[in-house]
Amino acid sequence: MSVTVCIGSSCHLKGAAGVLEELQYLIRENGLEDRVRVSAAFCMGSCTAGVNVTVDGEVHSVERHEVKSFFEREILAKLAA
Repeated sequence: MSVTVCIGSSCHLKGAAGVLEELQYLIRENGLEDRVRVSAAFCMGSCTAGVNVTVDGEVHSVERHEVKSFFEREILAKLAA
């Protein structure tokens, strides 16, 4: 599974670094390093939605306080399916 967090200007101002850090932590905590690849990218073209995160190409808007629920819903659940 491929997860990409936008770190462009708009997303950066909305907390992209924290979202990226939390996702990396949750992936390590759940032992998913071999199944989930996390990367960062500049502008995904949806600046008003920010922080943009793609999971296998599907774009989501994620705020820092919802990273854990996003992780459970969009990553853990999909890996278990």
